Amino acid sequence: MSDIATRVVVVSTGGTIASLPDSNADALLSTASGDDLLAALGTLRPEVPVSTEAFCNIGSFAMDLQISFRLARRIDAILAGPDVAGVVVTHGTDTMEEAVFLADLVQSGDKPVIFTGAQRHAAEPDADGPRNLADAILVAASPAMRGTGAVIVFEGEIHAARDVTKVHASRVGTFASSEHGKLGEIDAGQVILQRCTALRRSVRTEAIEDRVDLIRLAMGSDERFMRCALASGARGIVLEAFGRGNVTPALLAPIRDAVRDGVPVLMTSRCPQGRVTPLYGGSGGKGVAAAGAIFAGDLSGIKARVLLALLLGAGETNIADAVRDIAG
Repeated sequence: MSDIATRVVVVSTGGTIASLPDSNADALLSTASGDDLLAALGTLRPEVPVSTEAFCNIGSFAMDLQISFRLARRIDAILAGPDVAGVVVTHGTDTMEEAVFLADLVQSGDKPVIFTGAQRHAAEPDADGPRNLADAILVAASPAMRGTGAVIVFEGEIHAARDVTKVHASRVGTFASSEHGKLGEIDAGQVILQRCTALRRSVRTEAIEDRVDLIRLAMGSDERFMRCALASGARGIVLEAFGRGNVTPALLAPIRDAVRDGVPVLMTSRCPQGRVTPLYGGSGGKGVAAAGAIFAGDLSGIKARVLLALLLGAGETNIADAVRDIAG
């Protein structure tokens, strides 16, 4: 028996790629299995040994941090198999960027983890799911993907977990990366990497803390959302702030109160690109930092929330250093 890992495991979770019209519900429902998805590949199916495993069958809008954490742990366990080259996860696109980042942070090895899905349901004549799945299997089997961490493969492109975001509600080319750009692409059956990922870090934890709230600021935002989050038992708060990490004057007091009470507050920007850093006085970044908030580099708000949830679940006692280590 060969000691070379060749098998790709397709873990199905539902989403548009598995959705079909249901006349009774007058809606799309996630019903197709992983085996159904493989059968739909036809001549697109790569010549790679593939097995399937059903994890769940739901729209990703129904995912939560606990389900996604269990998925990430299951992926890591599958990758421990000596004959497994990589894992493909079929997943809804709505929360895929959070799920792939969570899986990236939990992963303990260097085998590839590929998330993919579809924007068009499985019964549409021009469904994009089969091509995306075929590409994802090719990428998962590629030795070149060792050490790149969890990625999204979609519409012929490969995107790193940290950088990728969903940029369009309906178009098939729905994912894009930040100013760093995509990792690579699939062209004529070839996996082409165009850049490497930065040095990756993982979070060792047996649990995740899901009581982490994300609050997006708008002009004139007052303290109500933060006060409500604290009163309802939030263990952590992520703020999508203005520009480089600035807030309205009304938020300085609840930030100080949260930090005093042991509730970490992470700062991100509501801008799609760029880093937060304390520069401005008053309720700008300098005042926010003085109030005890932690600046989360160039992480988006939703990804900073995933990171904070994992760090709290791990019982991390120095959140600031851990965030700096991972977010930069």
